[in-house]
Amino acid sequence: MTTNYTALYEEHKKLGASFTDFGGWQMPLKYSSELAEHHAVRQAAGLFDLSHMGEVWVTGPDAGAFLDYALVGKLSAVVDGKAKYSLICNADGGIIDDLIIYRFAAEKYLVVPNAGNTPTVAAELAARVKGSGAEGFDVVVENASDATSLIAVQGPNAESILLKLTDDSQHELVTALKYYAFTEVTVAGHDVILARTGYTGEDGFELFLPNEDAAALWAAISEAGAGLGLIPCGLACRDSLRLEAGMPLYGNELSLEGNPFEAGFGAVVALSKEGDFVGKEALAALKAAGAGTTSGRRLVGLKGLGRRAARSHYPVLKDGAVIGEVTSGQPSPTLGYPVALAYVDVEHSETGTALEADLRGKAEPFEVVALPFYKRAK
Repeated sequence: MTTNYTALYEEHKKLGASFTDFGGWQMPLKYSSELAEHHAVRQAAGLFDLSHMGEVWVTGPDAGAFLDYALVGKLSAVVDGKAKYSLICNADGGIIDDLIIYRFAAEKYLVVPNAGNTPTVAAELAARVKGSGAEGFDVVVENASDATSLIAVQGPNAESILLKLTDDSQHELVTALKYYAFTEVTVAGHDVILARTGYTGEDGFELFLPNEDAAALWAAISEAGAGLGLIPCGLACRDSLRLEAGMPLYGNELSLEGNPFEAGFGAVVALSKEGDFVGKEALAALKAAGAGTTSGRRLVGLKGLGRRAARSHYPVLKDGAVIGEVTSGQPSPTLGYPVALAYVDVEHSETGTALEADLRGKAEPFEVVALPFYKRAK
């Protein structure tokens, strides 16, 4: 497998980052202490390189109708300047990837897939341009991932840091930006797409820009945030932050073997939208069969009642019988107790249900709780 490096790789080396492979990318795992980085995001601000994520442009007269066909949601109904979370599924209803789609105009959308899934998603979208009929869709699918960097500033001080780097005339564009919305601004002299979609449970921003500008912007943000508690953060704390916020990770909570209903994303599937879409028949059958509600399994949050954490793939037990499996789990730095996401049989998925996790041969008590585990104060 080819190893990919972001435009900021040398910056991370200078900062002494420990690296890990993620989706074929060499990414910073942590710089010093993953615990310190986690707390920095919750209490001040963290700076992330997310350039391993993909950027696929969909443009043309049929852009909205095409995405309605290619994805499970109704993307044509999204307002300009807003973003929408969606899924791309196969014909059997299996999840190929979860995505964020940004609408710039009726004929212009940006699709952001997960790191290692980007080539697959780009290829799937290109193949689906043909549609299910003879004419297909009048759109162009362009994978711009190799030329694009993505930097995120997350935490309660994120807005203040960005305001130090934007002209007074653009301050309102930053402060008025709502969750799951985006705009185009100039930050530290660099034109960026500025989004507020986050993956940590905190307020924060994502900045899309060309690779050649990434190092200069990273340095400018680092300098502007130095007095506001900003530190560089790696994937280790990004994982603990997203877990506390109850957000899924593809490959853990989402996969081709799963479906949107058992993952708790039934509302994302627009079965009532006009026309056909890939996976519609299978997804309609799954919903009719009660997938994730009255049959099969359901993704739940588990709160540890002891000190030991359940990890991915650990069995979940009820009265000694295996009734599920942990998908993600670790001690929560913010809450002070173990938390986990797990798929369990629907009959054992109600909030308050007492369960156990098999931690290498020893059963530890857990309780089903509502998600997210952590929710920031507004």
